[in-house]
Amino acid sequence: MRNIIVEELNQTPIEELDIELVERKGIGHPDSISDGIAESVSRALCNLYLDELGGVLHHNTDEVQITAGESNPIFGGGEVIKPIDFLLTGRGVSEYEGKKLAVDRVAIEAAKEYLSKNIINLNVETETVVECKIGRGSGDLVDVFKRDGAPSSNDTSFGVGYAPFSEVETIVLATEELLNSRQFKNKYPAVGEDIKVMGLREANEITLTIACAMVSRYLNDRDEYIAIREELKNIVLDLASKYTGRKVNVFVNTADNDEVKDEKGYFLTVTGTSAEMGDDGSVGRGNRANGLITPNRPMSMEATSGKNPINHVGKIYNILSNEIANDIANNVEGVKQVNVLLLSQIGKPIDEPKAATSQLILEEGYKMDDLSKKVESIVEGWLEDISSVTENIVKGKARTF
Repeated sequence: MRNIIVEELNQTPIEELDIELVERKGIGHPDSISDGIAESVSRALCNLYLDELGGVLHHNTDEVQITAGESNPIFGGGEVIKPIDFLLTGRGVSEYEGKKLAVDRVAIEAAKEYLSKNIINLNVETETVVECKIGRGSGDLVDVFKRDGAPSSNDTSFGVGYAPFSEVETIVLATEELLNSRQFKNKYPAVGEDIKVMGLREANEITLTIACAMVSRYLNDRDEYIAIREELKNIVLDLASKYTGRKVNVFVNTADNDEVKDEKGYFLTVTGTSAEMGDDGSVGRGNRANGLITPNRPMSMEATSGKNPINHVGKIYNILSNEIANDIANNVEGVKQVNVLLLSQIGKPIDEPKAATSQLILEEGYKMDDLSKKVESIVEGWLEDISSVTENIVKGKARTF
């Protein structure tokens, strides 16, 4: 039985709070690299199992660890002195009914391919060491697309989502996605992928503090570095103006010391990520499934990336709850803000949560009696079609960080 609950939330809407904090760790941050590799390896194993056996075997690859290397960035050049270490661990099935499966090879290839596509100035063959220590897991075969009935939950766990995004949340995510877009890199190659955006709203004033790794080979001296840094401020201010009428302040690389003439005073890297020079990374220490870190909102501490997409509710429910929340916010008139909380019970079908709760803040003039049935219908529809979440994850269409 689906225990669908719809209740009114007695809470100040996010946009009316005096203080709001929002953070995003960009794709080149060591924690986000770990998340990206973990999810890439999981998808690769899913496709390996589907190709070889017609179904997905149990696996979890959410234990990626990055140990930083050493580098010597200099204006106009630089080199990586000690490669970055990437350790892939977790569980997978390397043999099923006598058939051997190339789990380690596929995992390493997936990790290297992810790095090549996303950290574009990193030479994966000479500046990284990728090691696979994925252990032997259960051989239970699960057919993703043809299974009768929903799989049983692997754990008693919960997922959390909310909608719509606030102005600050929208700006923080849009800022990182713009600066890390391939089109932007083509125009500004000196901007690395290790970008962290911290948003603060104090009443009606928004402050964005951005840490942005610069790639040394594309900058001849500190003057070029400073010029790019200042240009980034204007680019982000222009972007933010599309989403808010509030005053916006932008700061970039505030730890820089402009009185220093050489490389030591600036956030300069050889590859575009601080993983080359002292910053380690782990799965689950950064963005939640919606791409943000939001202490003013309900959040799950569960790492989403790398967990199996068949019955690991720590992954499925975090993605699903955001899908439901956005559906409600976009399609139920009168909903100002919604939180969705999904709780599983180990051993029970994943489409029958122990609780599926929608908490609503209503627009003025609307009543719960007018909205509850519509919200229940949306939740019911998503739970009935929960396999679509798995399919989107396998296809790489679902955000996990």
